[in-house]
Amino acid sequence: MKKNTTNIISKTESADKGIRTTFIGIVTSIILAAIKGLAGYFGNSYALIADAIESTSDVFTSIIVLAGLRIAKKPADQNHPYGHGKAEPIVGILVALALFLAAIIIIVQSIHEIITPHHAPASFTLIVLVLVVLTKEILFRYVIKVGISVDSVAVKGDALHHRSDAITSSAAFIGISIALIGGEGYETADDYAALLASGVIIFNAYRLLKPALYEITDAAPAPDVIIKVREEASKVPGVLAIDKCFVRKMGFEYYVDIHVIVNGNMTVYEGHDIAHRVKDDLIKTYPKISDVLVHIEPATEERLQREHKI
Repeated sequence: MKKNTTNIISKTESADKGIRTTFIGIVTSIILAAIKGLAGYFGNSYALIADAIESTSDVFTSIIVLAGLRIAKKPADQNHPYGHGKAEPIVGILVALALFLAAIIIIVQSIHEIITPHHAPASFTLIVLVLVVLTKEILFRYVIKVGISVDSVAVKGDALHHRSDAITSSAAFIGISIALIGGEGYETADDYAALLASGVIIFNAYRLLKPALYEITDAAPAPDVIIKVREEASKVPGVLAIDKCFVRKMGFEYYVDIHVIVNGNMTVYEGHDIAHRVKDDLIKTYPKISDVLVHIEPATEERLQREHKI
């Protein structure tokens, strides 16, 4: 059968779009990490230093995402007949683990700062934080939009990393404001803010880890995906009903295993022709579907009744 060129282009474009987005995130995070680190050091704010740590982790995880996307876009070969799509959820898991690690580092350092007497942060750190929050929130919205459009766990995870950065910066802003307004006795407010922000980071890490683990263990996609596949396959002339339908996601692509019920008296040639038409129709209708394995089932009363119950 002729290879689906349209689908290959779609997959490549999705990966390239994710790569461009991730590269923009890397450059932005490097600049922000440097600004926050310097401002936190000279402005006596550990919340800001913790924020710089989070931005630095953004850089490393974004590099991991970049490498993963480059691997995921590679075509199938002899050793990887289903392509390299699994690299994408693996990267998602690594990003989630990096978020957990960043949160733990912030928690440990925040507790240390809380029990260690120190001066209140400088007021200029608030201006830095406002700029950081705005930049990171804009970056999050841009990256998450791309992640959803290309249906990439890794890119969406990278977006959550930027949102976590915006949250830690917001928490630092609130903590520093309380420390400056409260005066003596409130110096640790920004440290408590960093501690609170680490909890949000852990929550975002969990939100990313769960779908990545689902994908790497071949969990079924959202029910509407399977419903659409069944409905489209049912439209093919000669298909009486759909028996079983399994769909799994591999990086940017979907693979379908489907059992179609046909007239049991037709020839092998006719059944084979219907199977090809089902495959061609699904791939044409849904470009993200890379391959379809069609199994022909002869119509029986039991199978048809089972289909109507599904």
